[in-house]
Amino acid sequence: MEPVVRVAVTVTFLRMDKPPSDRAAALPPGYQVVQATNPTVGFYRYLYNTVGADYVWWLRRTLPDRELADWLDQPEVSVHTLYHEGEPAGFFELDSRHWPDVNLCYFGLMPHAVGTGIGYRFLRHAVDTAWRQRGVKALTVNTCTADHARALPTYIRSGFRPQRQAREVWNVPTRLGLRIPQHVRA
Repeated sequence: MEPVVRVAVTVTFLRMDKPPSDRAAALPPGYQVVQATNPTVGFYRYLYNTVGADYVWWLRRTLPDRELADWLDQPEVSVHTLYHEGEPAGFFELDSRHWPDVNLCYFGLMPHAVGTGIGYRFLRHAVDTAWRQRGVKALTVNTCTADHARALPTYIRSGFRPQRQAREVWNVPTRLGLRIPQHVRA
């Protein structure tokens, strides 16, 4: 049996049933978002591992490369990278497999971009990207107490509404080498 660290979090599930009524502010000069047309496993792991390192993002780290490649090859899954002056600054992932609902699977900033004020604008870009798909009926996302403290308020500010909360205990493999904040250790 593999050694693990037990992590206890409260997960908040959110939903948005219509696009925000206000117009989103444009990304500041020097920023752009690019959708990867065929992301490689290595590039995806770089984004996921770097963005999620401080927030116990562990599930995708446990997937073998072949499974992750199969996931990324699905036409209903899209990966969008935020660049600042040519350097990755964050990413988001949309999953449309449960059409007409779209799930914002992952959203986050690289550590150097946290605290710069780009988070809300980037989130609105992700929300607007999802709603631009014809026929979308709802957008969902979840966040947990291992995520950045501003994640939940930012999701709510962008138009998501909490639907429910659940307490989860994860067995995070120690081989992943993740820093586990004390406040989520079970």
